[in-house]
Order: sequence, then C-alpha cells, then structure tokens
Amino acid sequence: MSSTMNNTASHDDTLDIALRLPRHGFTLDVQLQLPARGFTALYGPSGCGKTTVLRAIAGLERAAGHVRIGPQVWQDDARQTWLPTHRRALGYVFQEASLFAHLNVQGNLEFGLQRTPPARRKVALEQVVGLLGIGHLLQRSSSTLSGGERQRVAIARALATSPQLLLMDEPLSALDASRKAEVLPYLETLQRELDIPVLYVSHAQEEVLRLAQHVVLLERGQALRHGSAADILSHIDQPLTGNATAVLEGTLLAHDMADHLCTIGFAGGQLLLPAGPQVSSLSIGSPVRLCIAARDVSLSLTPLVDSTLLNSLPATITALRDDGPGQVLAALDVGGSALLAQVSSRSARALQLTAGQAVLAHVKGVALLR
Repeated sequence: MSSTMNNTASHDDTLDIALRLPRHGFTLDVQLQLPARGFTALYGPSGCGKTTVLRAIAGLERAAGHVRIGPQVWQDDARQTWLPTHRRALGYVFQEASLFAHLNVQGNLEFGLQRTPPARRKVALEQVVGLLGIGHLLQRSSSTLSGGERQRVAIARALATSPQLLLMDEPLSALDASRKAEVLPYLETLQRELDIPVLYVSHAQEEVLRLAQHVVLLERGQALRHGSAADILSHIDQPLTGNATAVLEGTLLAHDMADHLCTIGFAGGQLLLPAGPQVSSLSIGSPVRLCIAARDVSLSLTPLVDSTLLNSLPATITALRDDGPGQVLAALDVGGSALLAQVSSRSARALQLTAGQAVLAHVKGVALLR
C-alpha cells in the first residue's frame, strides 16, 4: 500500500465520516476525513467507541450522519441515502474468525469470491492465498485450524470480495502472544502489497506501532486527534496503553559490514543501529520504521565524554509533564521529528529542564519494525 497520507487528499482519495450515536455512558460523535489508502488505526482504551465506529460504517449500527468513500456514498442522511450492509463493498474481519465449519478453507475463500460480481473483482484469489501463506491449508477443514491459521483464512476470505474498504475489529485480540507473532508479519505484508484502505481497531500499542500509517485517537466516543502515526503516537499527551514510544520514518543509508552496523537517516538526522538479519536484508534506500521508547532516551546539557553510546542528537524540549511517581516525560523536537524522553524527577530538577531548552538526546535503544 502507498504510505502517502495527508489531510489534504482529494475528495476521491478520502474516507469522509460523520457519525453520531448515543451509547450507554457516552455519545459517539466523530467527524473525520481520512486517507482512503493504507492502514488507519482507530486507537484507544476499551469501551471508547472504536468498534461502534466500524459497525456504523458497515451499516450494522444505524448512526446519524454520512459515510462516503471517495465518490461512493454509503450513507447520507441529508439526502436520505442508506445502503444496507450487503450492498456496501466492504470486508469485515471480527475478533473471532467466523468460518463456515461445513466448508474447508478453499470453500470458505470461494464463498467470499462468489459474493463479488466478476466485473468488480480486483483481487486475485491466488494473490491473497500467497500473501497470507495459506496455500498448504486449502484442503483442510476449518475446524482443524489453529487460532492464527483461522484468522489468516478469515482475512483472506474478506479480501476475496475485492472490498473498497477492509474493516478489522481487533483481529488479534483472541490470540495468544505466539499466535499474534505468527499473524502480524502477514498483516505487514498486506499493508505493503495491497492497495485497499484498512480501518484497524486496536487498543494494543504494538499492533498500532507496526501497522498504522494514520492514527485516530478515540476517547469516550470522541476523536481527540488524528494524523500520521509518527505525529499521534509521539505526542506527549498520548494516553498510551503501553510504554511511551516515539515513531520515526526513516531510510536505510548505509551498511557497515566491518562493525555490523547500519545508518538510518530520518528528518532529524541519522542513527546507527546493529545490523541484524532484518536490516541486513534491506537494500540501500529502503524505507524503515523506527520505534524509540521514552525510557531508552536520556538527556544531558553538554556532550558526554568517553561514552559507549552511538547515538546522540541535538534536540529542543517542547513540553514536560509528570509521568508517574518520580518520573518526568519530556517531548523533544529533533530537527522537526518528535522524540520522547523519560527521566527521573530528580534529574529534571538537577538540570533545571524547561520547555524551549536545548539539550542532547542520547538514544540507548532503537527497535526497527520494518
């Protein structure tokens, strides 16, 4: 999928949503213009309205408002337009893989294919089978599949309908850690290879970090903010469900075979990373996504002397906030890129850290996601 996303996309490239629906404890009220390409994560705590948004887009919940995908209008209350779910060209992947028990894997996939008129078929079944690595499962009964295999088949069946939009409602939440690790690489492959927009519901930080190019942050039925994954996930006020982590989009610049290091360039400078198998297989110029946990960034006012750290970046503190007992979270601007640093309250007082202050950010660890 293309990773080009912005809020100024043309009408034909936009998913335009305005939905309002009273729920127990809050009212869902979202107005969003999202890129109609790539993975967009609806992200937030359990019960914030993520699934309700998906169900309303699909026509499974009757919210007030409108739903448009480019020129296609699925709902427009002002014009009394409403398409029932079966007339919306969408694929839906639920938390639990709902396969037909009386059909084998091949039969489940063909069911999805048969729902789509030949003239609208844009996704070849063979392509989907290959991307999700399920060719060896085609003759298996769906009742004999593992949880990870079932979910991959469910995703393949949804894609076999050549949807204009793929909706995924926490598709990994029912899987244990090993099964999640099995399925995530396949989702990353879909993100790269298929030009189908995906709305992905999750409250799991790891999934959003690895998959999303665009993020909508929801809380109590409201969209607090939305934008690129790097902007939203690196925001100091982001109510993360895991450890505060900044996202950087970069490019592989060089391999250092002698020291087994690689150089990654990003908007704020360069970083040296160990050249493990994942990065060694990449060619120069390949795009990569980096995640840097706030706990892996320390600050100083002057350069460190005789240090083993490989990465020190000039930065400016843009904001500070308390981050639990004895901890302070600092938002940093590194040449236009956002970074986060978690430091002790004692260190923040000793260095007299304030917004606008120039510091050096020392990066102790970087995770290369793709």
